[in-house]
Amino acid sequence: MKRLPDTELEVLKALWATGPDTPRSLLEDRLSPFGWAANTINTYLSRLADKGFVAVRREGKSNLYTPLVNREEYQAFDSRAVLDRLYGSPRNFVAALAREGIRRDELEELQALLDQLNGGRK
Repeated sequence: MKRLPDTELEVLKALWATGPDTPRSLLEDRLSPFGWAANTINTYLSRLADKGFVAVRREGKSNLYTPLVNREEYQAFDSRAVLDRLYGSPRNFVAALAREGIRRDELEELQALLDQLNGGRK
């Protein structure tokens, strides 16, 4: 899997929100806050299809778009990529958070997650 530029990620997020077989008109509506021209959206969709993130199906005179990678898969990949690139390890990431200040409730949430992932073992 490859990390996406922010613009292409926004298009993919719109597709995740709308689901399979999304018509282009619905995508354009969802992406209207960005002020992108129709050709720009088409370029992003073409890039996503070329990279294997989106399937395109022709129906009549229009195309329907379906995400091929789900949100959770991409988040897991991207999270690990950021962690590796910027911090090198989860420990270094948590240390960076701690240096900037982390609230007690956030620490408790992290501990609860770690306990859950570790099967409740301490």
